[in-house]
Amino acid sequence: MDPATEARAALHAALGEPARLAIVEELAISDRAPSVLSARFGLPGNLLAHHLDVLERVGLIERHVSAGDRRRRYVRLRRHVLRDTALGTTRRRAGRALFVCTQNSARSQLAAALWRERTGGPASSAGTHPARRVHPGAVAAARRAGLDLSGAHPRVLEPDDLDVDLVVTVCDRAHEELDPPEAWLHWSVPDPVEAGTRHAFDATLAELDDRVRGLITSLDGPAAM
Repeated sequence: MDPATEARAALHAALGEPARLAIVEELAISDRAPSVLSARFGLPGNLLAHHLDVLERVGLIERHVSAGDRRRRYVRLRRHVLRDTALGTTRRRAGRALFVCTQNSARSQLAAALWRERTGGPASSAGTHPARRVHPGAVAAARRAGLDLSGAHPRVLEPDDLDVDLVVTVCDRAHEELDPPEAWLHWSVPDPVEAGTRHAFDATLAELDDRVRGLITSLDGPAAM
């Protein structure tokens, strides 16, 4: 048997269990802490651990330590593994989106620009502790992708900002500081500012674009792709 065929068969077998399929469909739109998955699907800790082990063995998920509170872990979907696998996702209303990170200098700015570009809809961004300016690396990465951040400025998250249809935290620190409701989504995206390289900013933009496109497919109504 071809090893690639065996790998695909193992992947489909892992998804043949309803709880595991539900977990993967949830992770398709948002990274989650194990405790959140346990509560969301009514799974005791030992059973959830078993399901996550199965999904990890076939390469569908990975678990990593939070960049904020190092005691926390997040489960994230290895999205490229599912390129050819059709999944259903929780239907969410398209509309105004808000992207939040700590400094509002890179990830949230890029995510909002991508959302506007891919959907044609409104999107804003904000930070819990905004920097003085958008990082030049983010501006340059956006320009290479045909996006314009030249007039963007970091700003603090205000209560009125939350009057939107969709809120996504793209930073572990902001997610943990805000302790958001379950309806919010979380994308545990590494901070490119820490590396400061062109590659880091381009990789972050590519990951955010992949996640934005994936989220668009779960939204009601037509969306530009």
